[in-house]
Order: sequence, then structure tokens, then C-alpha cells
Amino acid sequence: MDRVDLLSKAFCQEQGGGFLRRANETQLRDIFNRYASVEQNGEKYMTAEDFVIRYLRILDEKNYNADTVRLLGSIVDTSKDGLISYAEFQAFEGLLCFPDALYKTAFQLFDTNGNGMVSFQEFAEVIQKTELHRKIPFNLNSPFVQLYFGKDKSRLVSYSEFSQFLHDFHEEYAIEGFRRADKNGTGFISILDFQEIMSSIKSHLLTSQVQSHLIEAAQISQGGGSRVSFPYFIAFNSLLNNMELAKRIYLNVTNGHRTQEVSKEEFMHSAQAMSQMTPLEVDILFHLCDVLHQTGRIVYNDLYAIAPEQYFKQITNRLAEIHAVSSPEDRGVLIQILESTYRFSLGSIAGAVGATAVYPIDLVKTRMQNQRTGSFIGELMYRNSIDCFKKVIRHEGIFGLYRGLVPQLMGVAPEKAIKLTVNDFVRDKLMSKNGNIPLWGEVLSGGCAGASQVIFTNPLEIVKIRLQVAGEIAGGAKVRAWTVVKDLGFFGLYKGAKACWLRDIPFSAIYFPGYAHAKEKFADENGYNSPFSLFAAGLIAGVPAAGLCTPADVIKTRLQVVARAGQTTYSGLLDAARKIYKEEGFSAFWKGSVARVFRSSPQFGVTLVTYELLQRYLYVDFGGTRPTGSEVKQVSHLGDVKKPNPDHIGGYSVSLPIFSGIETKFGLCLPKFSVPQS
Repeated sequence: MDRVDLLSKAFCQEQGGGFLRRANETQLRDIFNRYASVEQNGEKYMTAEDFVIRYLRILDEKNYNADTVRLLGSIVDTSKDGLISYAEFQAFEGLLCFPDALYKTAFQLFDTNGNGMVSFQEFAEVIQKTELHRKIPFNLNSPFVQLYFGKDKSRLVSYSEFSQFLHDFHEEYAIEGFRRADKNGTGFISILDFQEIMSSIKSHLLTSQVQSHLIEAAQISQGGGSRVSFPYFIAFNSLLNNMELAKRIYLNVTNGHRTQEVSKEEFMHSAQAMSQMTPLEVDILFHLCDVLHQTGRIVYNDLYAIAPEQYFKQITNRLAEIHAVSSPEDRGVLIQILESTYRFSLGSIAGAVGATAVYPIDLVKTRMQNQRTGSFIGELMYRNSIDCFKKVIRHEGIFGLYRGLVPQLMGVAPEKAIKLTVNDFVRDKLMSKNGNIPLWGEVLSGGCAGASQVIFTNPLEIVKIRLQVAGEIAGGAKVRAWTVVKDLGFFGLYKGAKACWLRDIPFSAIYFPGYAHAKEKFADENGYNSPFSLFAAGLIAGVPAAGLCTPADVIKTRLQVVARAGQTTYSGLLDAARKIYKEEGFSAFWKGSVARVFRSSPQFGVTLVTYELLQRYLYVDFGGTRPTGSEVKQVSHLGDVKKPNPDHIGGYSVSLPIFSGIETKFGLCLPKFSVPQS
């Protein structure tokens, strides 16, 4: 057993259930063999291209920089023979599981000869290939470099020492950039130079909002001048490096509340009490927030807008995803019950918001569907949905549009809650260990959600419908919800339940997969969904779901409404379908389809965006899944892949954020694409 295999075995014994579970060896061997393209003496090997391009998928397979692939591949290729053995592949999987995996991976990038130490020559070879060095060359003869590698640069640096060097190097790089711009040694640089340095050296710490307002913020902070002082430059960088601290200071002021506005004086008092931020850093923070929002005070979201998600947050999120999809059985029954209760509560709120938003459209839809032709003599009450809307307001007032809303809200809250909860629950159970769910699983989850809601939907619908059509009878007695319930009795509340199932099961089976895929399409390049994209996904998914299920909705309405004199009565689902077709024709099954689409699509759009935003901002970690696209994820040049390869198991489950972390933590961006030769 060679050195790297011994390392991997030792790690298994040492870690146990620590940072991350190791992959099953048989499974890992199968994955390795799938990507290994070279065979020598009966053994398979990966090339650097196999590992970086095909397995990690972090560079374009058609146009990539060969030096970048070689350097990244050498991180795993500890023997430095140009090939990656299974033992090396397995050992690197173990290395990724260590808590300091980012530093260990970066160290192996620079340890180009594999002797466990980094020389100045190795450091210079790698750093000179980075895009940053090509743009702003670093002085490799600086006193900073000499302090680590010696004046004659002959000193070899160990892993622990090199990790400290990397930590300090990027800060020194920023200072080096300032020195280069301050040619006369005045202690000032121009605002344009400041923008160039920050955009080049510190781009990984800048959100797009901050980057677009750098000059404006600097001008305000510097009293409207055209220069930036060195103290301001250092404080600005220190602030960006310590935004997590700024968030803690804010939460200390507000006692954990995230929506409370905080003044500069309140923040300053807390910052000084914690002895962690200088007054200049606080000034810069409030200047940035004022440029972005112009309120003079800050809330938690302002801090989030300034600070992008960092490497360690990406790791935390990825570990949460892994835990949720790979070992749900590890969570106790009580935890799963609490998670379902939490989702049920948020679903209730979301359902009530969605129902209220579109209730007038629902009332119009119901009255249009109940309007008979063929069996009732007389002029049609409503010519179309718009005419119905106008007449309700004219004869019943604006509140007539909300007739039956109270019982609707009493029922729609648990109805939508159980629907959303069951869909999430079944999806969780049908997810593979890699977090994927097949289309049939999405359809089945939606169907189960639709079936489960009928226990709430049918009583709700029958009471709501009878209240909605009651206003059509001029001078009729006022109908109350309790009277309808008492007249129907328990079993009467489930009249038309078969039609309700016929409508709700296919609706949800169409809607939820459609919503999931539309949401994925509308996500930005970082996989993040804005509230608008969530609403648009819900709106679009609702069109086919609501439209195609209209015939079942018409039959259900006819079964649940009390027939008036001269109107046809129905004995059941098939009888209703037969009589409607015979008396009114095929088109009758599509009555109110436009109103239904205009009601259901926005209702579910509002409901789903509310549900997901509630989970986003009121997130409680039960170890399960959360809606995808819920958090802003900063994706680096190397890691601009929306989804990890399903074959990334064990330590490789966090390989993408760790590889991107080399860039986002240390600014070591290697060129992605090949450079055309002149």
C-alpha cells in the first residue's frame, strides 16, 4: 500500500463522523473507472483533462487553458507523473473532507514537485500564471516575500507556514497595488486607480452593487475629492474582509432583529464596545449604504447587499444539501414532524395571501361556470367574465367580489399548507442521494399533494361556491356559511369529491413539476431566483395546469351548486358529464376557463413566491431540504457550474466550492480559456 493510500486510510480512521462522510470505496472506484481514459499495466489512470474537464466540470471542454488544467490536475497528481491513479484520487477525496481543505488544496497547487514543501520558484511559477499577476504584476522581490522565503529566497516553506503566507499575501497584494499607483509616494491615489485596484485585486469581495458605486462612495467619503488616501484604502479593504463582523455588530444592536433600522451612532457604540471596527470603517460602511439606499440608517439586508456569499458559506450550504439528501433517516421522527409543522405554518400564510389576492377572479369564475344554457329558459345573466365582474360591483358592491372569502380563508390556509407540505415531503423521499429527482417523481409528488388537499378543499369549495352564487338571486335571503354547513351535514360537505380529485390530482401533477423547471430556467447565472422570477415561474406553470383541468372543475361546480327551478340536476360525476355534453355541448366543459387561468395562475404565483420567501427569510434548519435558488451564491470563474456532477460524492461533494475558494479566498484566478497565439 503506497503513501497516498495509507494517508486515505488513516484519514478514514481519524475523521469518523467529522467534517464530511467519506464515500463508499466501491462506489468511488466505479466513478473513477468511468472517467479514467488511460490504462497502463492493467491499471486505469485519469489525465488532468479527465479530472478537471470531464469530472469536476469547471472549465469549458471545447476551449480551455492547458496550463490551468495541468496546474489543477497536479493538485491531485501527487506523484507528478502526469497521471492520476485511483489511490491519488481516493486520497484527494479524503483531503477534501478535512476542515482546512481549502488551504490544503491551495498548498498542493503550489507544491508542484510534490515534496511537501513550497519553494520560492514554485510559488513564482504559479503566481505568474494567474490573471491578476498578468494585469497587476506583484513584486516578487518585495520585503514581504523575503520575510517568508528568505532574502536569498532559498528557504522552503511548510504547509502550516504557507497557509499563513496565503492568508497575508492577498492583503499585501492590495498594498502593492496602491504603491504602484502612488508613484510619487504622496499617500494618495486617484479614485480611478482605486477603482482599478479594487476591481482587479478585490473583485471577489465586491457585489455588483458596490462595484458600480465605488467611485461615488469614495468621493463622498473623501469630501468630494478626486483622490483616495492610504488610510481610507486600508479601512475599505478591512471592512470588506470583516463584513461578517459587521453583521454581528448589527445583530448585537438590534438584539437579533433583522428589520430594525440602526443609526450610525448606535452602530458605532456597539462596534466600539466590541473593540473590533474602527470609526473610519464604520464611516465607510454607512457611506456605502447611503449610496445604495440613501436612508442614513441601515438594516440587515444592506449588509448582505454589500458582502457577497463567501467560500465558507458555500461549503456550509453544500454540506446542508448533502446532509439533507444523503441521510434523511439520520433525523429523528420528532425533527421531521417539526419540519412538516414549520412548512405547514408557512404554507398556511402563503395560501391565505394567494387566495385573498385573486378571490374576485375566483368569484367571477364560479358564476360563469354555474351559468346554464339548454335547461334554463331566459336571458343569460352574464355575457362574459368582464360583464360578470361589472354586474357584481353594480348590484352587490365592491364587497360582493369577496362574498364567501372568510370560509375560503379558513379552509385555504390548511388546504394550501398540506398541499405544499406533502409535495415537499414526497419530493424529499424520492430524491436520490445526489439530490436529484426524476420527472416521474416530480409528477408523483405533485399528484400526492393534490390528492391530500381534497380533505380540506371539498368542504371549503362547496360552502364557498354556494355563497358565491347566492348573490345572483335578487332579493334573496342572505346566506351564511354556517347555515350552508348545517344544511349539508358532514357527508354533504364531500359532495363532488370525486370531481375534486379529478381536478386537483392532475392540476398538482402538472403544476409542481412545471414550477420547478420554470424556476430553474428563470434562475440567474448563480442559480439564484429573485421574487419576480419565482412569481413568473408560478404564473407560467399555472396556465397549463389550470386550463387543462377546467372540465373537471366545471363538473365539480355543477355537482356542488344547488340547482334552481328549471335547471338540470345531476346524480354523480358521470351523469353530470353526460348531461352537460348532451344539453350544452363540448364547449360547456371549458366555461370559465379564462377566468380560471387568470385566477389560478396568479394565485399560485403569489402563494409559491410567498411560501419560498418565507422559507428564505424565516429559515429554520431541520437538516432537510429548502427551496432551490433561495440564496445568492457567488460562483467563481472556475466554479461557474450551476449543479455539481452527480458523481461528486463523499469529499468531492464540496469540490466545487473548495476549488472556487482558491480563487475567491486568495484571488488566485487562473486563466480559463486558451490565449490565441499572435
